[in-house]
Amino acid sequence: MRRLILVTTANLVAFLLLAPVAFAGIGGEGLLGETSDSQVTDAGFILIIFFPTFIGIASLIQYRLEKRKHARDDARKARAQSPDWRGGW
Repeated sequence: MRRLILVTTANLVAFLLLAPVAFAGIGGEGLLGETSDSQVTDAGFILIIFFPTFIGIASLIQYRLEKRKHARDDARKARAQSPDWRGGW
């Protein structure tokens, strides 16, 4: 455990020290070059659209999984109450 903490700390320090040097050769520009206001605005709109859509889809998936879980629990309770399912042979 102590070795894991030491290695993690060393990696974090190395990354923090090397991060400013990573793109120093290209004048601080991003991968697409110099950005304009319209590019920044479009990126903002993409984020505004992405996050509510992602949250909505994740909520629908969770709703369906919870619905299946409750149906499984109800079926288990019904089997426990039914005399046909009790006993062995």
